[in-house]
Amino acid sequence: MDIHHSIRYKLTKLDNLWGKPLIKSALGFLGDKQQQPPSAKKQPRKATFISLKDARKKRFYYNYREDSVEVIPQLLGVKVFEDFDLKILRQYIDWTPFFHGWGLKGRFPGILEKEKVGREANRVFNEGQEMLDEIIEEKMFTPKGIIGIFPANSEGDDILIYASDRRKKVHRRIPMLRQQQLRDQEGFTLSLSDYIAPADSGKRDYLGGFAVTSGFETDGLVQHFKSQGDSYNSVMVRLLADRLVEAFAEVLHEAVRKKYWGYDPGEKLSQTDLIKERYKGIRPAPGYPACPDHTLKGHLFDLMKVERRTGITLNDSYAMNPASSVAGFYMAHDRSRYFGIGKIGEDQLRDYARRASVDPEEAEKWLAPVL
Repeated sequence: MDIHHSIRYKLTKLDNLWGKPLIKSALGFLGDKQQQPPSAKKQPRKATFISLKDARKKRFYYNYREDSVEVIPQLLGVKVFEDFDLKILRQYIDWTPFFHGWGLKGRFPGILEKEKVGREANRVFNEGQEMLDEIIEEKMFTPKGIIGIFPANSEGDDILIYASDRRKKVHRRIPMLRQQQLRDQEGFTLSLSDYIAPADSGKRDYLGGFAVTSGFETDGLVQHFKSQGDSYNSVMVRLLADRLVEAFAEVLHEAVRKKYWGYDPGEKLSQTDLIKERYKGIRPAPGYPACPDHTLKGHLFDLMKVERRTGITLNDSYAMNPASSVAGFYMAHDRSRYFGIGKIGEDQLRDYARRASVDPEEAEKWLAPVL
């Protein structure tokens, strides 16, 4: 069936009272190079800046030797998910960003009752549900994803990936950044490497990764509507595809926690709990506040052979194709949390470039937003 002609319903005309402002706002939202996840809260403006040397002295402290419990994953290596069930993904959708994409502020479902935006929120929500019904009924999207779990330890601000669980050979070294601004209430300057057991702790730890897309059909459908001058439908498709891929990431993370890594097999969380990130562990993504270097996606793609196994690709700017795709790391530490790196100094820039084996000028290009 031709997906370009599969949607068979009428939408409100674009020249209604809200239509054009909504579309303009949505296009701006989709055009953002970096949409922040709900957990990426704005950082306080005032913070004490310290040297990298001093920041490393204030790293997150955890007694891995005495307090950590090794959990050997049920899966070591990778697993590919083909044509994932859209009906399952629908159950995990966080609808709040859908409304933000239309420039309607508020949280779902309360936004549907808000005096100023409730009427328009109901309209786009109902029309979104109709389009999603059609997408699922006609199987217009074919979600595809991959997860991987690998033996790992940390060494300083680097995460070491071993060739096997015997841990005799380091297969890959992934550099992480560290906060240089004192913001943490406990006085820590955090790095994602802090949440992986140090190599000298004697504890076996692991690092996971994932890459998912809501489907390779999305971009073609978006372009079809654009070619017909139908901005409303093109935006609606993109927003729904983005909600589905985020739901896919949520579903696979839950499966990793409960089954494939299995560090929390008895987890019983509601959808609200998942949205509020009440689970153990985190899934930070390159390009987001805790891991602002987009080039770290390259490590994920190489480790899991993402392009060969799923068809998802990276361009020279490390943007993913299809556009409605997400990739990130899995970390299981029960005290791990999302945070923002904030600004870093010239000392860390040079150190990071050395650890990443790139020229300082190259590192500066990718880290410019945090310098």
